Parts: sequence; structure tokens; C-alpha cells
Amino acid sequence: MAMKDYSDEFRADAVALYESTPGATYKDIAADLGINRATLREWVLRDRARRGTAPAPARAGRTTPASAGRADPPADPGERIRQLEARVAELEASERKLATERDILRRAAKYFAGGDELVNRFQFVHDHRDAFGVKRLCQVLDVNRSSYYKWLGGAEARAVRRREDQVLAERIRRIHADSGGAYGSPRVTAELRETGARVNHKRVARVMRTYSIAGLRFRRRGRTTVPDPAAPVIADLFERDFTAPEPGLKYMGDITYLPLAGGEFLYLATVLDCFSRKAVGWSIADSMCTDLVNDALRMAAATRGDLDGAVFHSDHGAQYGSRAFADLCSELGVTRSMGAVGSSADNAACESFHASLKRETLRGARDYGDPATCRRTVFAWLTRYNTRRRHSANGHLSPNEYERRHHTAKLTLAA
Repeated sequence: MAMKDYSDEFRADAVALYESTPGATYKDIAADLGINRATLREWVLRDRARRGTAPAPARAGRTTPASAGRADPPADPGERIRQLEARVAELEASERKLATERDILRRAAKYFAGGDELVNRFQFVHDHRDAFGVKRLCQVLDVNRSSYYKWLGGAEARAVRRREDQVLAERIRRIHADSGGAYGSPRVTAELRETGARVNHKRVARVMRTYSIAGLRFRRRGRTTVPDPAAPVIADLFERDFTAPEPGLKYMGDITYLPLAGGEFLYLATVLDCFSRKAVGWSIADSMCTDLVNDALRMAAATRGDLDGAVFHSDHGAQYGSRAFADLCSELGVTRSMGAVGSSADNAACESFHASLKRETLRGARDYGDPATCRRTVFAWLTRYNTRRRHSANGHLSPNEYERRHHTAKLTLAA
């Protein structure tokens, strides 16, 4: 059953997704979200009216690029020839300029293979100044010439610092080796200071990065399952069976952290239907409060229209064991189920879902950046997951298509 009663959060996220997608059409975004095109357009226009903005109307009679500057050819053949020769010379000069810029960019692509930093650009200009000239190089690489000459004036000071860094790097290597390769910049700095060296920890970190000296680093994991010892015991009705013969019978949910820049997090609570693995409910918040899981379950109820008689499975997180969540389940006619304490395998399907979400949205990045970008990115993935993403458990059909075919088959059998 399609969701008809959309929450304010869903509408706001849909508008933000449309507005932040360059070249997007109402039809494309609506298809990803699984909603009507006219509905999305109404939300966007209403939001623009609220903010006092509107798309600029198209102007009639606008001069096209093809017709701009077009003039009738002169009557005198000699003048016409002179104009054509001037035009040819102009095009040849433009072609030479483009050829030079292409050559610069080809060389730059190889030069910057290890990283395109501003200092690298200055060095590239310096190394190729005789072949192309400083002015042209700075234009192509988008470098200010005065900044380049200032950098050039500091060459002697940089050479001194480079020699000092080499000496420091040798001391760092010895300390790093003595630690069995375990020490990072904080402990290396402490060791250096113990020997009487006056050195800043930022400089130690910079030298270690420059000379590829790294200590052991453990990936930070956000703990989202914090059990409540006073919560009542809930039976495990799933017993690691995350399948269902029909939609709407068995649901599972979990909370995962969404890393932001600066070490902060948002938290995502999801509700999945075991039949199709469809994300029927979700909620994003900046804390793991009970409202987070309650809002996700309410969205699931709005999506399905009714959760009466369904079973909802989760881990032993305090949010799922709270009285407020238990009351909401009773209100919606949902029977609760919980796996064993500390066993991720008892909620493996949700763990796998969240792992796929992060892998496909972060694409190797460490974080999502700011909260607004995180919300848009996750919202776009969740909606597209339901409407278009092929799922191996569904015979490589999207959750929506898998459920549609199931309902069609049932109607055919009934007929």
C-alpha cells in the first residue's frame, strides 16, 4: 500500500533533495521517491512561496547564441575576404591557445598524481616557467601570480625547514621502530620531549604524514546498542529467521550512527519489512532518544496503513526496551521480539542493511560532512532503495517491484 499521509520531515527532505540536485526534473525525483510528480511539484512550489523565492520566468524574444552578433555580409567581395581572413587568424590563435592549455593540463595531471595542493601548483609553475611562461601557467592553474612570486621568495627558508624536517624524521623513525610501529604522533611527541627536544605535536604529525610514518589506528565505532538492565525480558520470536511469506507480517529495526565532520554523529532508526526488505519507516535525529525509534515505527504504520498483528524484532537497545516504545507497540497492535543480548547475528539483516547504506553513500569517505548534507544523502538513498535499487534477496528486484509482483500473482491465483 503506498504511503498517502506524508510526514512534514518526509516533505522537507523531498523538497531539499529536488532543490539540491542540479538538472533534476520533478518526474525523475518523484520516481525515486515513489510519489506523484504533481505532489512533489506542489511541495516545491509551496516551499518556494514560503521562502519568497520563485523560478525566473522565461523571457520571450531572447537572442539566441547562434543569432547573437550575426550581421549581413558586406556587399564588397574584397571586404568580405578580409573579414574571413581576420576570422581565420582569430580561430588559429584560439586553437594555438587551446593547444597550449591542453599541453599544460596533460603535464599537470601527471605532476599532481600525488595530490593537487596549492604548493604543488607553485612548484609546477616554477618547473615549467621556461616552456610556457608564468602568466599562462598561473591562468590555467588558477594561481595568483603575486602569490607565486611570494612563494618563490621564501625558497631559502623552506630549504632550511626541509633539512630540519629530515633530521627530525630520522629521530621519529627510531622512536617509531622502538615502539614496534605502534606509536602515533602524540606518543612520538612525548618521547621527543622526554629527550629534551622542544617540538610541537602538529609539526610531528606533519612530518610523519610527509614521510609516511603512521602508528596503529583503530577504527572508531559508535555504540548504538545500550541495553537497559531494568527492562522486562522480551522473547525472541524470530530466532534468526528474517523471512516472511507475506508483506506486513514481520518487521525488524535497528539504530545506526551517521558520522559527520568534526567527530559528531546523527542517528538513523529504520524499520524493514522481512518479506521484501523494504524500508517502510525511518527517522534521523542528533541523539539516540526514544522518539527516534517511535517516529520510525509511526512512519511504518503510515506507510502500511496498519501494523495490527505484526511482529517487530530489534536488539536490546534501551530505546526499544523503553516504556514509551512498549506503549506505542501496544497502541499499534504490534508484538515485540528481541534477540539475545550482545549478539549482532540475531539482528543480522538490519546490520547488513545499514552496512550497505554507508558503503554506497559514503563511498570510502570518512563522514557525510554537515548534518543537512547527511540527511539529504541518506534520504535519497533510502527512497531510491525502495523504488529502484535491486536487492539480492528479492531476486534482484527492488522492494517495491517485488511486492507489486507478489500482489499481482495473488490476484491471478484468486481469479
